Amino acid sequence: MTAVLFDMFGVLARHQSPAACDRLENTAGVSGDAFWESYWNLRQPYDRGDQNGTQYWRKVADALGTPFDEERIAELIAADVASWSRVDEEMVEYVGRLADRGTTIGLLSNIPAELAAHYEQHQEWLKRFSVLAFSCRIGHAKPESGAYTWCSTAFGLPPERILFVDDRDANVRAAEALGMRGHVFTSLRELRPVLE
Repeated sequence: MTAVLFDMFGVLARHQSPAACDRLENTAGVSGDAFWESYWNLRQPYDRGDQNGTQYWRKVADALGTPFDEERIAELIAADVASWSRVDEEMVEYVGRLADRGTTIGLLSNIPAELAAHYEQHQEWLKRFSVLAFSCRIGHAKPESGAYTWCSTAFGLPPERILFVDDRDANVRAAEALGMRGHVFTSLRELRPVLE
């Protein structure tokens, strides 16, 4: 192993909290499964950068049969960005220590443009990564093979010299299918022995 490629959400940053989910539902005026099925089923093109936030939320509105005006869409984008903005300080600190020790680190995240811009503005630790692969910028979203091959090329390393760390089994298996080593993240306690 020469480089470690980290997922963001569920590893370095936290998933949406119940309060953040409630805010999104309340902003949309739609709650429960109907909202979240539309939210997730339509997400991949938004994460990949094929759509901007306005286009994505218009697609969600169409799926829900509920019109969102421009003001509502702006509020939804803001609520969505806020819902994904909590970081895991312990993991961020640990990754920083890895970089200080000379470990080559990268980040591969399914993230839309508005959220990527927010992280770049507010999270200085992103500068520690030698490879920063935001799906909205590289045109590939996990578990698409292009996301992993893009990172391998950016590292200048063959896949077998990269360890990919993600909390989603499907994403790890897709990386392994291309030759990367994989670790399904559950906690720092479980990850540390793999890296040390």
